Amino acid sequence: MLIMEAQKYVWEGAIPLQIHLHESEVTTFPPPPPALILAPRIGYLPLLIALIKPYFSSALPPGVDTLWFDYKGLPLKWYTPTGVLFDLLCAEPERPWNLTVHFRGYPANILIPCEGEDAVKWSFINSLKEAAYIINGNCKNIMNMSQSDQVELWRSVMNGNVEAYQRVSFKLKLGTVEDEYSVKPQQGTCETDMTGQVKTGRIPIRLYVCSVSEDFDDLEDVPKIDSWDKISFINRPVEIHKEEGKYFSLHDAIKALLPELFSEKTLIESPNNIPLEDARESKAEEVVNVCNDVAEIKLVRIQGIEPKLEIPFSWVVNNLMNPDYFLHISLYVKVTTLNTT
Repeated sequence: MLIMEAQKYVWEGAIPLQIHLHESEVTTFPPPPPALILAPRIGYLPLLIALIKPYFSSALPPGVDTLWFDYKGLPLKWYTPTGVLFDLLCAEPERPWNLTVHFRGYPANILIPCEGEDAVKWSFINSLKEAAYIINGNCKNIMNMSQSDQVELWRSVMNGNVEAYQRVSFKLKLGTVEDEYSVKPQQGTCETDMTGQVKTGRIPIRLYVCSVSEDFDDLEDVPKIDSWDKISFINRPVEIHKEEGKYFSLHDAIKALLPELFSEKTLIESPNNIPLEDARESKAEEVVNVCNDVAEIKLVRIQGIEPKLEIPFSWVVNNLMNPDYFLHISLYVKVTTLNTT
């Protein structure tokens, strides 16, 4: 099975975490030092409990464990991949990423309950079903997965084993996107070709948008996100439209996802300063698309990468999507307030 180099880097990607036990839960003196952990980008924070719980167990008060994390006071959504949380909340990358772990006082008013690894697993499977429905119009291949394939698929995600993941995910026939911009393998270099896979034009997207009203040039000046209300979550597929002589770019995809912020208006322009009436009679007018954006893209981040907006979207999808077959995009935009008077 062919593993693209970029995809391999995605699966091997990790974020250095420095995890502090919340001071209200410390029962020893001195308090335990923070735990240092490399967290897989494609993983989920609750899956770190096997490493974190033994480290802090001697300092915890009696009671039932309800693991959750926060970053600068913001409870972190456990069903969002760790790498996406980092890309979204750390516009200026913080290494190590300082998180606080809690074993008590679960914020049920902000986060949906997490009942351990099983909850994370089924959240992942449900995302996979959703992606399959977008791509194929149904999710029967996910529903009909054997128990052994389901176990192998989940273990491959937990262990970051891209080879095992591809062995199982190939059976799901979720397909790839036509991509003429990647280096093609030489014949015979991969064990299994992509014959039978559906070439889809509908791409499952999870877009996380932080809108700011003030401009910034340095990432360290980006306003702090202290509430999930400041993030717009857009779960919307993108259809790749090809025009002869043009390719569908990442910028095109973002504009399609946010038509209310990025639009074009069509004007008729008379060539050579000819009066418009005369130009119409001579049929020499030119149709010009004029940008009518009310927002400016300040930062796009996917898998820790800040890609150029002109990059072919097909390459982005095939190389940077998550194991749940969604492309997760973190976006900072400066929104211009329109004067309607």
